[in-house]
Amino acid sequence: MYVSMKGMLERANKGKYAIMAINCFNLETAKAVIAAAQELRSPIIIDLLQDHLIQHLGSELLTQPIIRMANAASVEVAVNLDHGKDVGFVKRCLRDGFSSVMMDASAYPIEENIAITKKMVEFAQVFDASVEGEIGSIGSISSNHMTEDEMYTNPDLAIRYAKESGIDALAISYGSSHGNYPDGYVPPFRFDILEKIKKETGMPIVLHGGSGSGEENIKKSVELGINKINVGSDFMKAQANSVRENLNNNQLDYFDIIHRSMEAGKEIVKYYIRLAGSEGKSL
Repeated sequence: MYVSMKGMLERANKGKYAIMAINCFNLETAKAVIAAAQELRSPIIIDLLQDHLIQHLGSELLTQPIIRMANAASVEVAVNLDHGKDVGFVKRCLRDGFSSVMMDASAYPIEENIAITKKMVEFAQVFDASVEGEIGSIGSISSNHMTEDEMYTNPDLAIRYAKESGIDALAISYGSSHGNYPDGYVPPFRFDILEKIKKETGMPIVLHGGSGSGEENIKKSVELGINKINVGSDFMKAQANSVRENLNNNQLDYFDIIHRSMEAGKEIVKYYIRLAGSEGKSL
């Protein structure tokens, strides 16, 4: 069933577990994610990154087929725009049928971030869609921006932002980065930041850059109030590894290789669903 993130995150908040949000970019990746969620009876969020949409098929061509898959699913499925930074593009995605969007104005000063996000919250209400906002700067490993002191979310500003913007979910930075970490590296998390923000807002909090963050970091994050966990790199990596392993098998054609990669992706999604505690939580 196709839903917005709002209801599922509210229940996750009350039940002290998290919902997985998996970055997809085509029908095959979305199908693998929904299949994993159905097998474990978990609500799930399909995250479509603004940059991926622009570079690949675009919102208009991709959104409706995924929505049809979501409607046909036996578990709750939300389709969320991830890191929507262009206001016009975010609005277009809402018109195209997205049930949830992330208005990422985190690069702006706090006053502008609040103003931009608040206007998007008001616009999204017309479509009965939920809005995620972000404050702080989650780094990218690929651009050599590992998590440093200046990248951590200021708790006081985050609390103000959450209260004044009217968002349904708040993405913060307290130790994770986007991309693949070096082998064996587990990022240190500043749980004090998460604890303070959760205590003061009581709202669903989002962890971006969940890939490679480490089981203990994720378990403790959920325990302390994380209700949405974004994973992209590990999902993509599992599929890429499967393709590499099967390329030299002359008995397989492209169809078989792609479907094996989908199975590999599905298994990593199931791993994270269990870690997040959302198995069996779908209505």
